[in-house]
Amino acid sequence: MDGVDLIVRGGMVVVPGGIVRASLAVRDGVIVGVSDDDALPRAREIIDASGRHVIPGIVDPHVHFRSPGFEYKEDWATGTSAAAFGGVTTVLEMPNSDPPTATAEGLRVKQAIAARDAYVDYGLYGMLGQGNLDALADLARDGVIGLKCFMGNNPIGHLDDGALLEGFEIAARLGLRVAVHAENATIIERRVARLRAAGRQDPPAHLESRPSVCAVDAVGRAITFAEAAGSRLHITHESCKDTLPVIRSAKARGVDVTAETCPHYLLLSADDVARRGPVLRVNPPIREVGHAEGLWAGLTDGTIDMLATDHAPHTPEEKTGRNIWECWSGFGGLETAAPLMLTEVHRGRITLEQYVEWACRAPARVWGLYPRKGALQVGADADIVILDLDADDIIRGDRLRSKSKITPFEGMRTRGRAVCTIVRGRVVMRDGILEGRPGWGRMVT
Repeated sequence: MDGVDLIVRGGMVVVPGGIVRASLAVRDGVIVGVSDDDALPRAREIIDASGRHVIPGIVDPHVHFRSPGFEYKEDWATGTSAAAFGGVTTVLEMPNSDPPTATAEGLRVKQAIAARDAYVDYGLYGMLGQGNLDALADLARDGVIGLKCFMGNNPIGHLDDGALLEGFEIAARLGLRVAVHAENATIIERRVARLRAAGRQDPPAHLESRPSVCAVDAVGRAITFAEAAGSRLHITHESCKDTLPVIRSAKARGVDVTAETCPHYLLLSADDVARRGPVLRVNPPIREVGHAEGLWAGLTDGTIDMLATDHAPHTPEEKTGRNIWECWSGFGGLETAAPLMLTEVHRGRITLEQYVEWACRAPARVWGLYPRKGALQVGADADIVILDLDADDIIRGDRLRSKSKITPFEGMRTRGRAVCTIVRGRVVMRDGILEGRPGWGRMVT
């Protein structure tokens, strides 16, 4: 092999089937060799990964960067730099910005911003909404990674069943997977009205307004419509153990349905919400004790395919009021997800190989990016993350690179973090220092 641009030398590389000591050779942004040290070519740069674990770049299939329209919460530069610090090399960004990516024109606006500002690679979802079914073909033509629709109540509105079924039929013809926020909007609207009329403003009221039946019903309807239409379906941010038998049954009969969950659903409960208050408000809600164990089991048995963050930043003022209905739902997660999950590896709940499957390989496969993304093999993009599994830390919101300094994991001790993030062969973050430049990220389709 002739000279190369970069060698990541002597790390413990996580590959399908186990962990091997190996070095990675990179030329023109692509892995061109996986070998032992004796077979290494000359390189312009060598990064010594001895004693450290090396994984594929994390693919986060669910983030909100707020730009265009809400840049005061987050923008593409701050959001993707936060991703780099969290070991995330590819993000898939949601369409509910202003303007939303509901038309070809709206998509072009966001594409231009991302191309100018992104530090890591990205895909863009198109909106599947009540009034834009005739725009879906244009969105597919212009390179959206998939479509997103909101079945639950949302400021941008939700679809009725007729539009939802028709949207699935169009998506099937276009070959696009549809990601759904699966909650029953009308149940939520009535429950919220009743609770507010009773004077309830406390954080637990939010969960009471969105009981498990909201998720079970919406997941079941989405699966029914996708199965009838022959569409590929993805259930976003699953928080509810009661939906898992519905998803499991659909998979068993051959429906192409996948699902994700998030660290906050795996690690927190309604008891934490009662203690911490509106900072933990999120949709779907963090549920009662017992749901997390069901979700862990769903990950282990394959009912849930992958991990996501649902990175949804807001300002402190938007998250800390006394009235739960006036506090925005969501919080950041790109920088905290990997340390939190690596802590679970340290505790023995999961293996590092399982984490890599859920955070790297599975999202890349489901969204059509594998093995270009999510793999450390010859021909793959050189998206490489070096981990220090012994690094102790404490999560502090004021140290986050995101514009949002609100985190539900404030003060939590972690073990393990990304110490070097490489995107297509270029070091974006190393030893806590941002080395990349805005505009380095590329759109993936």
